[in-house]
Amino acid sequence: MTDPTPGAEPGADAPLPGTPPVHNAEFKAALLLVLMFALVAGSVLYLMYARGAFEATQQLVLQADDSEGVVVGMDVTFSGFPVGRVRRIELGADGKARVIVDVPRSEAHWLRTSSIFTLERGLVGGAKLRAFTGLPSDPQLPDGAARALLVGDAGAEIPRLLAAAKDLLQNLTALTGSDSSLELTLRNVKGVTEKLNGPGGAMGLIAGDDKNSQKLLERANALLLTVDRVAQKADSLIGNADSRVFGKGGVMTDAQATVVQMNALLADARNSLKKLDAVLAEAQAVGANAKAATADLGPLRADVESNLRKIEQLINELNRKWPFKHTPEIKLP
Repeated sequence: MTDPTPGAEPGADAPLPGTPPVHNAEFKAALLLVLMFALVAGSVLYLMYARGAFEATQQLVLQADDSEGVVVGMDVTFSGFPVGRVRRIELGADGKARVIVDVPRSEAHWLRTSSIFTLERGLVGGAKLRAFTGLPSDPQLPDGAARALLVGDAGAEIPRLLAAAKDLLQNLTALTGSDSSLELTLRNVKGVTEKLNGPGGAMGLIAGDDKNSQKLLERANALLLTVDRVAQKADSLIGNADSRVFGKGGVMTDAQATVVQMNALLADARNSLKKLDAVLAEAQAVGANAKAATADLGPLRADVESNLRKIEQLINELNRKWPFKHTPEIKLP
């Protein structure tokens, strides 16, 4: 049996009872490390496969004025389902942000040339990249296509809403101030309401003080009495007129008798006109006979005139032969 090492305690290197050999423990530790490495590598490969690292993709470029809220690895959704993933974000030569999106070949058929891409920034939560396709029959979006990214930022409307709210508060303050028009109007309405609820009521509101209101009420009562008397007189006048016009022996009765007499006179006048028509017919016949007689009077007058001229010649001859007066008074018809 060998001597122990100088300076070492006796029995220090001797294995304990029941302890396995050292080379078996090292082998097991190495095996455990290999298994752990394989598990980690498998997990990484699985995660890469699940994230589509080994899937064929095509590139899509989305251009926007700014890329605030967009991060690498963000999904591009279509109808709520992811159809692409942001791979990187860069600044273009024109000063616009370029969002590079990897779209799997299996999901590329959802994106068409007429598709619209939006970036929605809400007040709560992160930004969202969404794709909308209105016409699925349009051509499919080619690889490397560049499209505009429409940005809808709800937070951008907050300053405008705050400015509008500030103007509204200023207007409300001016409207409800102690010297505002609304306050003066409310005071006037309050005064009118107090007068209406007062003893004079509406008359007090119209007349003013109580004295004028009392006078106005007295005059109104007197006017009502006068109107009542006038109405009574009008009723009596209407009754008298009714009795005189429509009563027995009234104007309407006389008017009816007059109408009967007028009908009789009209009947007589109608008969007289018939007789006058007959007389006119006879006068026309007499006129025709007189026209014929007038036509015969021409030759008769000519004969009478010739006889008178002969008598005048005879008288002239007698005057020359006998000493009679030279002033005979013979008048011809």
